[in-house]
Amino acid sequence: MYYVVTGAAGFIGSNLVRALNARGELDIIAVDDLGSDKFRNLVDCEIADLMDKDAFLRELKDGTFDGAIDAILHQGACSDTTVTDGGYVMENNYRYSLALHEYCCNEEVPLIYASSAAVYGALTGFRETSEFEAPLNLYGYSKLLFDRAVRRRWSANTAQVVGLRYFNVYGPRETHKGRMASVALHFFDQYRSSGKVRLFEGSGGYGNGEQRRDFVSVEDVVKVNLYFLDHPQRSGIFNVGTGAAQSFNDVAVAVANACRRADGHPPLDLRSLQEQGAIEYIAFPSDLRGKYQSYTQADLTALREGGYREPFLTVEEGVARYCAQLLAA
Repeated sequence: MYYVVTGAAGFIGSNLVRALNARGELDIIAVDDLGSDKFRNLVDCEIADLMDKDAFLRELKDGTFDGAIDAILHQGACSDTTVTDGGYVMENNYRYSLALHEYCCNEEVPLIYASSAAVYGALTGFRETSEFEAPLNLYGYSKLLFDRAVRRRWSANTAQVVGLRYFNVYGPRETHKGRMASVALHFFDQYRSSGKVRLFEGSGGYGNGEQRRDFVSVEDVVKVNLYFLDHPQRSGIFNVGTGAAQSFNDVAVAVANACRRADGHPPLDLRSLQEQGAIEYIAFPSDLRGKYQSYTQADLTALREGGYREPFLTVEEGVARYCAQLLAA
């Protein structure tokens, strides 16, 4: 029997493969369309096979894996929030997901899939109900469209179906993402190369660097996935964040102080880092106006009611741990 991880060479997917390996699971079908340096995320992982999306879908249709799959952890998608090619995004994020959902229903296979907090757009309720869903970009809409399809088909489910609405995830194995990598990685790269971090000036009613997001460590994201994998009787759509919004300034301070600590220097507060020129602000990009979430904070009510009780790492804890890993690489 196999676990299938789609997007397996990507950020969250490769962390899931590694976590499954840590449990002794080696019979993993990794599904991804490799490009650039993504393959490096799987070098230290054990898998049974690597397939691209189209080959995998053909083999599902042909019945190759009938009766041989324990669960599908579906992380594969176009995650670029600035892409405007609607056909490409819908094919990769919506129709691909529909095909997997149909297969799982027919074969009674659990499906745990990645949704996104992008479905909420500029609204501030962040609860997993339709009145709080108003995406600002094509990526968010593609995720919402599949969530709605799942809701319409609850009665057809023959096994567990779980949608996880990830908030702002950061952590190891994301370097291939380039400009779509987390701000934690971008701030780290900036600080190590220039000794300073650059944040956006104020927007959306927030001061310089005070826009707030729910920044969640990929360590916690993996734990939530594994929790539902271990509890196949629990289905639903759930937010995955810390439940506590923190500012971009908080992330910048955590990065700067992690690097300072590694260099043998004491930590500094935000004002001191600003005064030393280690944190500076740049004009808010005009192309992001009207498409930018200035505030996100996961409502964890549904997740907690679903039985997940583990605490989440704060920015101070998680970013410091992440920077230590980057410095050790």
